[in-house]
Amino acid sequence: MNQDPTHGPEPAVKLAARRRREVVAVVLFSGSPMFESSIPLSVFGVDRQDAGVPRYRLLACAGEEGPLRTTGGLELRAPYGLSAVARAGTVIVPAWRSITGPPPAPALAALRRAHTEGARIVGLCTGAFALGAAGLLDGRPATTHWMYAPTLAKRYPSVHVDPRELYVDDGDILTSAGTAAGIDLCLHIVRTDHGPEAAAALARRLVLPPRRGAGTEAQPHRHLDRSLPEDIGADPLAEVVAWALEHLHEQFDVETLAARAYMSRRTFDRRFRALTGSAPLQWLITQRVLQAQRLLEVSDYSVDEVAGRCGFRSPVALRGHFRRQLGSSPAAYRAAYRARQQDTAERGKPVGDGFSPRLPGQRGRPAG
Repeated sequence: MNQDPTHGPEPAVKLAARRRREVVAVVLFSGSPMFESSIPLSVFGVDRQDAGVPRYRLLACAGEEGPLRTTGGLELRAPYGLSAVARAGTVIVPAWRSITGPPPAPALAALRRAHTEGARIVGLCTGAFALGAAGLLDGRPATTHWMYAPTLAKRYPSVHVDPRELYVDDGDILTSAGTAAGIDLCLHIVRTDHGPEAAAALARRLVLPPRRGAGTEAQPHRHLDRSLPEDIGADPLAEVVAWALEHLHEQFDVETLAARAYMSRRTFDRRFRALTGSAPLQWLITQRVLQAQRLLEVSDYSVDEVAGRCGFRSPVALRGHFRRQLGSSPAAYRAAYRARQQDTAERGKPVGDGFSPRLPGQRGRPAG
């Protein structure tokens, strides 16, 4: 469902009189990543009116009893509690620490109440799990970090999860994919509220592109992320994961990985899913597709050769998985990528500017 990127859809429910759209409540929890938590605080919590950015009023709210401990062992003391959420017209959950357990009941109640009273509810990255636990995603489109998307879909089967989107704007419910996509969504909110000039001014101040992937000429393909959870290095499965990434050119299956971990297939599946949020088979396929994507970008191997060098049993298998995950055939991806590189070079810009090609048709765009 594409939305107008300038004005966006109107909320389904009229905003309650005591709430103000320009008041943004950011609900913080212990154990949340520092980077994701800081995104809405930076976008909405700093007065940049001198740069032409309309001012928001930020309420940093503790979603549970403090002090809140974030990544790196830092302690946060939010100046507001959940009661302050009642004043906000925009409520953002930048992250939730667990993909298996729900947030505290009072926080979920505050989210439901805010939505009932017409507030715009936003989940960045794993914050989508908090929205799902509150029942706010039922029957709606949503996205989250691609690594956790299968878990979100399984846990909340009525949610239409699409991990290929940078963000999804469904009117009064908005969600974003991993880390950087949270910035994209926050810029989209500013663009929706105050127009493209305000969003562009904010992007300039933050030294960011105003719209990643704005238009199919600039970003005709999407790019997957190979990242893994930050704490994987401390897990016994880390060695198995590292081995798999180094041997993607070989044909092996999940049973091979389980054997290397000295586990039964059932135990390995359970441990792997708990660690990464993804089933080991889906993770392995995604890594093979990522490897194919890189070879298509930097080599002249034929599609058949790429399939063999990425551990796919046949070019047909590569084409099927590649299209399902990236929405394009390998040949079309390579052609569009090289056309973009050529266009960039002709315009005198450095090739490899840090933004990978992206497929058309993303939801709530142009747009972590």
